Amino acid sequence: MADTRRTREGSGILRTALRRNAGAMVGGTVLMGLYQAGETAFPIALGLIVEHTLRERSLGSLALSIAALAVIITTVSLSWRFGMRVLQKANTTEAHHWRVRVAARALQPVAGDTDLKSGEVLTIATEDADQTADIIEVVPLLISSTVAVLIAAVALGLANVQLGLLVIVGSIAILSILSVMSKRIGASTREQQARVARAGAKVADLISGLRPLHGFGGNHAAFLSYRKVSTEAKSQAITVAKVNGAYAGTALALNAILAAAVTLTAGWLAFNGRISIGELVMAVGLAQFIMEPLRLFSEMPKYVMIARASADRMALVLAAPPVMVPGSERPSAGGDLEVDSVRYGSLRELKFHVPAGEFVAIAAYQPRAAADLASILAVHVPPGSHEGVVRVSGRELAGLSIEAVREHLLVNPYDGEIFAGTLRTNIDPAGTGRLIAEAVEASMLTDVVALHREGLDYAVRDRGANLSGGQRQRLSLARALASDADILVLHDPTTAVDAVTEQLIARNIAKLRRNRTTIVITSSPAFLDAADRVLVLDGGVITAEDTHRNLLTTDETYRLAVAR
Repeated sequence: MADTRRTREGSGILRTALRRNAGAMVGGTVLMGLYQAGETAFPIALGLIVEHTLRERSLGSLALSIAALAVIITTVSLSWRFGMRVLQKANTTEAHHWRVRVAARALQPVAGDTDLKSGEVLTIATEDADQTADIIEVVPLLISSTVAVLIAAVALGLANVQLGLLVIVGSIAILSILSVMSKRIGASTREQQARVARAGAKVADLISGLRPLHGFGGNHAAFLSYRKVSTEAKSQAITVAKVNGAYAGTALALNAILAAAVTLTAGWLAFNGRISIGELVMAVGLAQFIMEPLRLFSEMPKYVMIARASADRMALVLAAPPVMVPGSERPSAGGDLEVDSVRYGSLRELKFHVPAGEFVAIAAYQPRAAADLASILAVHVPPGSHEGVVRVSGRELAGLSIEAVREHLLVNPYDGEIFAGTLRTNIDPAGTGRLIAEAVEASMLTDVVALHREGLDYAVRDRGANLSGGQRQRLSLARALASDADILVLHDPTTAVDAVTEQLIARNIAKLRRNRTTIVITSSPAFLDAADRVLVLDGGVITAEDTHRNLLTTDETYRLAVAR
């Protein structure tokens, strides 16, 4: 049912593109129609020139005929140039529109209910957006090609009805045969696009995990995994190429057969005196010319199917329902955080309360439990997908708008993404941060800033490729601190940082975030010691709570778990 609805959305995307560019398409169609009409008029004029020259043998008639040919050639040249300019501008603009739409939908706070990975969404936002926008050029070219075929059929029909009917019947037969083949192309192209997108997603995953793969020697296994996905994409691409080749070969052969049939029929009619020499020249010229518009005419169904397949894939993103329907309330400022009887994944009736302004550390003995808790607090798990409730400033998380949650509660993951740009734009992407200097100092990023002459304007490569693991982690931490969120949740913020620097960072954060609600999910003794209170998360529930030093004295399990 959902697939059917999204398919309808794919056709709706094409209709929207056509409707939005109706003006440009009308102008482009008129100009391309003039181009095709001029091309068609050339052999017709040539036939008339031969006819009149043989009949009148006048230099004046010859000069007039040459002038007419010059006008036709000028019309053909200018109409093609300006027609394609209009259509390609509209095509490029429309592709840009859909790229922005797909990117905006993918970046919305509430994710769409799709099974697509980020690499697949990237392919949809680029290749599929471009191929969908091609419909802007396809329709005018199809109409102008039809115009050319009709003009040729009428001109030949005026010379001899048999020739005109031959062109019309032959064109209909060619289009009917190729329309059946184009459906196969559409199905094969959809599968190819899906497999190429999966290969792209696999590459993105491998690049992001390259350092860990090197660390435990998983390079070869990762390579084999990608090779399998890439081989599937290659096999499907070969299938599509074969189908396209068969389609192009069949179209060329059918067009050549029709042109040959028109030429031979015209020759036979001239031999029997049923058409003149001038009409024979016209017929032979049109038979050669008609192959080009027939080629365009026969290829258009293929491009329509490709555009439709791409539009259907865009609909997977644009028409996907949200994974959750957020509320519209807003929490009050300051705020506390309460987790009440939450059951999800490895969490079992988890309960705890963090009053406003407290610095709490959560020592999770099982990494899975830490990840599940961070996911729930970040609203990566829809409230309806877990039992229990999370309250922010006394209001249930499910009743708050996502925008309000993001403004009030920030969860910084242990693997925070680093973007291409500068240190400054990574710390303060919106350009509105007030605590950039304080965040840089608290996260101990000062040495990175001082190391480079550009300071905060030092260029950072995609995914922080020119930074070490510890530098990337501190940069991500600085971004979280600079946000100055009412409630800040940090998940393992210093796993790639040495012990001395980690201790300084823990103290700095405690100082910077004084009287601001801060939760750190960690096993770091430095953060556990800096926190006002430590909650022990074991077996999916809170099993103990006290200060770090008291727990070290009274809880043997805790001491063994966190001591380094």
